[in-house]
Amino acid sequence: MNRHYLRTAAGCLAGGAALAAAGYAALAGGAYLRYGHAARARSDDGQDPLLDRFMPLYDIVERHHVRVEAPADMTLAAARDLNLDDSCVVRAIFKGRELMFASEPSAPVDTTLIRAALQIGWGILADRDGREVVLGAVTRPWEPNPVFRDLVPREFITFAEPGYVKIAWTLRADPIDQQTSIFRSETRAMATDVEARVKFRRYWALVSPGVALIRRAMLAPVRLEAERRAVELLSAT
Repeated sequence: MNRHYLRTAAGCLAGGAALAAAGYAALAGGAYLRYGHAARARSDDGQDPLLDRFMPLYDIVERHHVRVEAPADMTLAAARDLNLDDSCVVRAIFKGRELMFASEPSAPVDTTLIRAALQIGWGILADRDGREVVLGAVTRPWEPNPVFRDLVPREFITFAEPGYVKIAWTLRADPIDQQTSIFRSETRAMATDVEARVKFRRYWALVSPGVALIRRAMLAPVRLEAERRAVELLSAT
């Protein structure tokens, strides 16, 4: 009887692993085929004129949003202060990337989102107080230990050195009313030449499922923290 249960459990685990592998392969294949066909935002509220200033054209895009019962400035503050260690999904994906690609362990970084990004080489391209922050860098992400180079805004816009990928991403909070907002995160990337495009397309196909999962995993902690702060402020008044 016990052997039967063990065989059944082993079969279920193997089947689950096969389904997960098939699902991952489907997502990666879809990302490969969609590369270079990034869709524009469909509605006015989803469009981002500030981000368009720095990267109006792009090979790939990831957009995610969530409604938050908190003011926009409080929501953006919660996003900026997001602790990466609060999400086991984010930790697992970063560790997986390190095991897949890195030739040496990553150096310890600050776990607060914005400070961690700046520490590893990202730069702030624009900071619209209480509404949106745009970060950017150029890098070769397919390398085992990629180096991120921050550039001043004007240099980022005109950067065209061969063999690189330009990446820009945002944290943004749009007010619905005084007590409600929508938190948005958008990531865009574009290769600077044909050779980089070929390499980045292969790389993106591998990592895009994880990148999308990280962006989605950010939404709930940001919403919960912003709403906690809103309730705390209301209780104090």
